[in-house]
Parts: sequence; structure tokens; C-alpha cells
Amino acid sequence: MSLATSYGFLILAVLLGVTSNSFAKSAEGFTLLFPSIITGITIVACMYALSIVMKNIPMGITYASFAGLTIIATVVVGIFRFDQMPNLYSIIGLVFIIIGVLMVNPVSYTHLRAHET
Repeated sequence: MSLATSYGFLILAVLLGVTSNSFAKSAEGFTLLFPSIITGITIVACMYALSIVMKNIPMGITYASFAGLTIIATVVVGIFRFDQMPNLYSIIGLVFIIIGVLMVNPVSYTHLRAHET
């Protein structure tokens, strides 16, 4: 599997993770059937997509990227769907998460690949 395909599955996992998070909020503590079912289906599909990614990208880089991107995307969904505006300190923290994801991916992955050969 190519690196581009792996990153495609990573993006799919992030979208599924954000969907799961969003429906978990709507499920109101899993008291509403439809959002609860969607939450369960999307989280299982998300973990499957992550397992595909980890065939090609190291687990630590995969999970760090997934977690960071899912956090950012979930905040964006929270802003538009649930009218939850982050404060200044949250925004600063989110910027650091973005910087971390950017640093972990190309730099760490290239470094790890160079040491494998």
C-alpha cells in the first residue's frame, strides 16, 4: 500500500472519529437510539481504518496524527454544529496541536524510514 493510500485512510479515520464524537454528543449519554447506533458504527469503522494505516505508518505517528487532527476537526464541528466557541487559551492550545501534527508527520516518519534501511 502506498503512503498516499495510508494517509487517505488516516483522513477517513479522522472523519469517522469526528462523526462518532458528534453523534456521541447527540446521543445524550446513549439514551437516544439512532445517534447511539451511529456512534458505535463509526467508532468501529474508525478503528478499522486506523488499523489499515498502521500497516504502513508507525503506530505512534499514526495515533498522534489521528488524535491531533480529530481534536481540531471536532472543535470545528463544535463551533458550527453546537455553537461552542473556544476561548483564547483553547485556540493557543489548538495551534500547538497543529504544529505538533505537522512536526510528527513528515519529519518523524522520514527519520524513522531512514533508520530502517
